[in-house]
Amino acid sequence: MAVNLTRPVAPDPYSLLPPVPDFTLTSEDFGHGERLPDVHTNTDAGSNTSPQLSWTGFPDATQSFLVSCFDPDAPGPAGWWHWTVVDVPATTTALATGADLPAGAFALRGDDGEARYVGAAPPPGDQVHRYIFVVHALDVPSLGLGPDTMPGAANTAVLFHTLARAVLVGTYQR
Repeated sequence: MAVNLTRPVAPDPYSLLPPVPDFTLTSEDFGHGERLPDVHTNTDAGSNTSPQLSWTGFPDATQSFLVSCFDPDAPGPAGWWHWTVVDVPATTTALATGADLPAGAFALRGDDGEARYVGAAPPPGDQVHRYIFVVHALDVPSLGLGPDTMPGAANTAVLFHTLARAVLVGTYQR
């Protein structure tokens, strides 16, 4: 029996949040709206390597950042968290490809159960998936979260501390 994955495209979840100022997020590995290179996937062709990210133009009052990658197009009602890094120091404005995290920052377990970047892996034949990389500029030096915090809880906690938000979208389909 073939599985039918036909469904509407999920809304951009960040467009549904209270508005905040934006700043710039770029990657040397892919451009906004472009297909993620295979190396950034959790497929036979990939290696779960996090992409390079750089951000500029955030508010001077920023005390830390939260970095995440979310797929709203995963089949299921809640999307899929691929990466959430908390307590990134305000002095950090980039993460290298395959990032070693700066001192004090740590990754939460994503929906794969891994406390690291786990790349794009849409079901074969499914619609194009969007991988929304986001950097939140925060008004606190730490969110006070522990390593067992779920990514959805962390990404809700930031709503109360977000000064500005930067978004970069990659896509993938197989």
